[in-house]
Amino acid sequence: MSPGERAEARIAELGITSPAELDIQLIAMDAGMTVVYENLDGCEATLMGVGDRAIATIKPSSSHGRQRFSVAHELGHWLMHRGLSFRCRVDDMDLNLSSDQFREREADSFASHLLMPTSMFYPALKTFGTPNFLEIEQMADAFNTSLLATCMRLADINTLPVLLACYSATGLRWHKIAGDVPRRWFLHRQLDEDSFAYGLLHGGKARGSLGKQSAETWFENDDADQYELRECCHPGRNGEVLVILYLESRMLHARYDPNVGQRKYNEHGSYVVG
Repeated sequence: MSPGERAEARIAELGITSPAELDIQLIAMDAGMTVVYENLDGCEATLMGVGDRAIATIKPSSSHGRQRFSVAHELGHWLMHRGLSFRCRVDDMDLNLSSDQFREREADSFASHLLMPTSMFYPALKTFGTPNFLEIEQMADAFNTSLLATCMRLADINTLPVLLACYSATGLRWHKIAGDVPRRWFLHRQLDEDSFAYGLLHGGKARGSLGKQSAETWFENDDADQYELRECCHPGRNGEVLVILYLESRMLHARYDPNVGQRKYNEHGSYVVG
């Protein structure tokens, strides 16, 4: 059973049927994990367990959604990785996405599904169609999760042709794409001046609603100018910009592009040096 399946099975076992019933403290207590809140140095959460009891220490946060994600993350460790101790940087996507710590990614997946179970998240998502940041904020409020965690779940659930990215003044920090979006699409490392995100990064206003863009504004592929997408952007942490891109359906069926990425291939699939 995957981490997400384990989390959702837990929700089903407890008979939880609405976001309002997702009391993460009680869910943790039922699993034998006590939660305490203390200031921590160098991490956002720790977990120590003995026998069938554990204590999760969570760093207080001004974001209640982020704090709840920390609790759910540690509960994932407790249920899946019992016998180990952890010091975690939770809900820090630019670190976690680049992390090779398999257990941390498992705990992230568990937390995401526990707080936003598919049975509840998908119906909420359907009411918006292709949600912009303003609507994702409404979903985050309903599930009591952070905006970032809610965006990540939007990509994970894989019902929309969506790509989530984070840019700073130095360029692309990280990105996450829905499972059915072809990996042949390569983002520009730097923001294009025509993108809404570029304007926001350089002192403009957030674009919470969706606006059309040529795909070449975002992708380095040779054929990107043949396609369109929709973009919205939102301020991230520390001067960063979060971006949501919805690809038009034709982009899901575009042919393989050998001219992007670090490796180049000829029409026979052979690697071309230099």
